[in-house]
Amino acid sequence: MNKIALITGATSGIGKACAELYAKNQYNIIITGRREERLSQLKAELESTYSVEVLSLCFDVRSNDEVVKAFESLTGKWKSIDVLVNNAGLAKGLSSIQNGDLDHWEQMIDTNVKGLLYVSKAIMPLMIELKHGHIVNVGSIAGKEVYPNGNVYCATKHAVDALTKAMRIDLLPHKIKVSAVCPGAVDTEFSEVRFDGDKEKAEKVYLGYEPLKAEDIADAIYFMTSRPAHVNINDLLIMPTAQASATQFDKN
Repeated sequence: MNKIALITGATSGIGKACAELYAKNQYNIIITGRREERLSQLKAELESTYSVEVLSLCFDVRSNDEVVKAFESLTGKWKSIDVLVNNAGLAKGLSSIQNGDLDHWEQMIDTNVKGLLYVSKAIMPLMIELKHGHIVNVGSIAGKEVYPNGNVYCATKHAVDALTKAMRIDLLPHKIKVSAVCPGAVDTEFSEVRFDGDKEKAEKVYLGYEPLKAEDIADAIYFMTSRPAHVNINDLLIMPTAQASATQFDKN
């Protein structure tokens, strides 16, 4: 019987790369996201390419009502979730805190912190009942360092770091592994979203060096969740070779 991986924010970037890699390794997949058309397309691609079963759930992690409704719809084997990848997240804006946009702050807090909590709260009881499971929270270098104009985004990823540690402690008696993968610069839609669709500005973030690809992070996540039962990788900080810290790059 195939294992099941649940991936939030699966319609692009790291989430999509994870869905593809887990499907390639014969996991049945639950993909979630806000974009119905992209979810349907990904579901069809995964099923036809890898001959696995895919369940698509369209909801916004920022709404606890939507999260609860989506996961209450799970039946049968779909409740036996082996891996949860809490990938849904975003950055909005790059302003000093005194000039920050309140709407941007709320989007980041609601998605990166509350959304992760809503999804985890819905799934943890299922894993506790099974007495096994692995939760991987996608953090960031921003959860390890605070950088100029990163303020609230950095705060949300520091919160993810703290919540990961708390989950690991609280879920220890239930045989549930909890890990965090914390990427540096990854060439995805991340910067385009941060700059409200300004592609030119987003592209400049990755000029002059080779950033990570979404597939690099998916590889790391799959590696973490494929270790023997007695092994847990608590925390993995993964950077491009050309990046030494949140703000230091070797650019050509």
